[in-house]
Amino acid sequence: MHTSLNWLKQYTDINLDPAKVGEVLTDIGLEVEGEEVVESVKGGLEGIVVGYVKECGKHPNADKLSLTKVDVGGEEDLSIVCGAPNVAQGQKVLVATIGTSLYTPEGEAWKIKKGKIRGEVSEGMICAEDELGLGSSHDGIIVLPEDVAVGTLAKDYYQIENDYVYEIGLTPNRSDATCHIGVAKDLAAALKVNYEHSGEVRIPSIDNFKIDNNNSSIEVSVENNEACPRYTGVVIKGVTIKESPDWLKQRLSAIGVRPISNIVDITNFILHELGQPLHAFDLDQIKGGKVVVKTLPEGSKFLSLDEVERNLSANDLMICDGESNGMCIGGVFGGINSGVSDNTKNIFLESAHFNPEWIRKSSTKHNLRTDAAKVFEKGSDPNICVYALKRAAMLIKELAGGEIASEIVDIYPNKIEPKHVSASYQNINRLIGVEIAPKKIKQILTDLEMKIVSETAEGLTLAVPTNKFDVLREADIIEEVLRIYGLNKVPTSSQIKSAISYAQKPNPSKVRNQISDYLANNGFHEMMAVSLSRSNYYKDILPIDEAQLVYVNNTSNRDLDIMRPEMLMSGLEAILHNQNRQNTDVNLFEFGKSYQKGEEKYKERWHLSLFSTGQRLSESWLNSDKNKVSYFTLKSYVSNILIRLGFSGYQETALSNDVLTYGMRFHRGQQVLVEFGKVQSKLLRKMDIKQEVFYANFEWDNLLKGLKKHKIQYQELNKYPTARRDLALVIEKDVKFSDIVAIAKKTEKKLLSNINLFDVYENEEQLGKGKKSYAVSFLFEDKTKTLKDKEIDKVMNKLIAEYENKLSATIRR
Repeated sequence: MHTSLNWLKQYTDINLDPAKVGEVLTDIGLEVEGEEVVESVKGGLEGIVVGYVKECGKHPNADKLSLTKVDVGGEEDLSIVCGAPNVAQGQKVLVATIGTSLYTPEGEAWKIKKGKIRGEVSEGMICAEDELGLGSSHDGIIVLPEDVAVGTLAKDYYQIENDYVYEIGLTPNRSDATCHIGVAKDLAAALKVNYEHSGEVRIPSIDNFKIDNNNSSIEVSVENNEACPRYTGVVIKGVTIKESPDWLKQRLSAIGVRPISNIVDITNFILHELGQPLHAFDLDQIKGGKVVVKTLPEGSKFLSLDEVERNLSANDLMICDGESNGMCIGGVFGGINSGVSDNTKNIFLESAHFNPEWIRKSSTKHNLRTDAAKVFEKGSDPNICVYALKRAAMLIKELAGGEIASEIVDIYPNKIEPKHVSASYQNINRLIGVEIAPKKIKQILTDLEMKIVSETAEGLTLAVPTNKFDVLREADIIEEVLRIYGLNKVPTSSQIKSAISYAQKPNPSKVRNQISDYLANNGFHEMMAVSLSRSNYYKDILPIDEAQLVYVNNTSNRDLDIMRPEMLMSGLEAILHNQNRQNTDVNLFEFGKSYQKGEEKYKERWHLSLFSTGQRLSESWLNSDKNKVSYFTLKSYVSNILIRLGFSGYQETALSNDVLTYGMRFHRGQQVLVEFGKVQSKLLRKMDIKQEVFYANFEWDNLLKGLKKHKIQYQELNKYPTARRDLALVIEKDVKFSDIVAIAKKTEKKLLSNINLFDVYENEEQLGKGKKSYAVSFLFEDKTKTLKDKEIDKVMNKLIAEYENKLSATIRR
């Protein structure tokens, strides 16, 4: 939210410098995330002075130029060549002196320099209004009144005042601070408590509001009081649509709101002054002479102001005419045919209070994050509607003419009263951590417009204003006191207290950091996806029983309507995001949770997921063609993670399911450690991912459980040499390397230390149909002696016999 310092000064006296004001705003919970100087005139008229034209004659070398002598209050008069047709002797003019920066209409700066024009020296420039940013006319130079003193600075003559605009990171609970008067009230209260300020806030008067006649009353009907608890409006006839005055345009421009026309600008001004959104309808476009506040059937069409045809929900609150035509999505966005145009003469001005939940749902559904919707979502003040309406109507009469031609319509069936909240002095001081006198507490709360309903020696009961939508409990009252009293005034304890803590074993953070370091060192990037996902993923792409899905009422984004039941889709979204930005080589990992609904309770599990796609190494002439990520690339990372965590002796089971075309499960009995493999092509096509993706899902909770039993054991390095033997086995294609390993380990448990597959060969002509050849190495060692060939040959003969018997293998010799 942008807040103008000059605008704040309209309501309360502020003598602090802008930087200090920013500090105070942050201290009271209105965090200033940035501030900038806004110039009402580009350059602030720096270097522009009032001059007197003492001499004016024709330029000897140019018919349309004049030679002038101008007194600007310096030691010597300036010679200036001027091309304006209206320059004359005896005029008071505005002069840009040498070194002054002027600006083009596009905002580009250029400097005034001493030079020659058609052979004559020119020491400055006599300016027209468009050259200074004071207007758009270039018909001639600006001629000032005769009584203006020579040498007067132009910025003083025009009373140019720069503004300071604060960008406030307004939190969702601060419904009372969505406008300048709301900020001014908070600021004045803090200045009164801490800076001897009067605490006075000047609220614009509406005492002069009056109804001119009642010739154009309009019927209003509210059919949904839940969505619209209060609706007010008034008719104003005979307005003239034109440009707004400078003061109004400057106020809006300073906070980034583009001026449009006087009527529209007034509604925007009231929004940012009072925090009450208004809407002006063209009265002559309201068919049937009636306004109806209601919902329309699901799928109804509505052409909004941005010329987009929108499909309405049955929960979109609409402002309709007498023929049930939607004129506006209530509190969110107007329609294209009912708003104010250049031809508008009569208006119906709306000021309403809408239910925050209804507005939030409509604004997010239609992706219309308007200023009005943001205010209503936080909770507007229902009891300011009529005041805002009268304030706007008076401004419209002042700036657009016309007359108020109806009584104020005010439909408010169930008045929203201030909430009563009690707070004890003991709890206030206990939670804040400092003793604050009851008198000071009462002063702070009354300065925040909280009325004391009753009081005892122990505490007080307050009527909380209806603009403080979030102040509901004693803790909220205490927060209000602390904000204004000043968190920085709460002393820091000089005591240091410590307690013995016992680290969990294994320490989840340390284990996680260990694996994160390993993956980051091997080219992976950590991702952190939100725990919310789309239910349609698990209906259309990766079907999961709906009874297992955990639905949430996410009003900020209706598409993200479930807690993610698994980790795959989050990673695929990240890969798609990278793919669409020409980044096709992606290695990602994420520590996160999945959420599913069980028969009796919810299941919340930790996972480590890996995603790998594209090339293993960045593109280079050194890289071979076989540089693509593969199943075995991912398997090496998976295996190394388990080795680093000290896992061994787990079973390996081939895997193929709805997620993986092929892959592997590492497990200990029924306890799954990890599943990994190549993601199904049909899933990737549905996600519009155009290349292979390899995915691993570690059951992190199971790994941590396994680590609890893990003991580190040390063993001495073998001082005796190892021996290697190789076998070339011709086997059936369906035989897996894991089968060969299992047979070998069962046959020789003492001497065999390692088995490795170092070549695979397939050739039907040489090996036969359905056959393949595995080249396998066997490593032997004995920790007590050097092995002899006879011992090794004996083991190898056993292995050959087992392979021939159990796998029908043929030994290639």
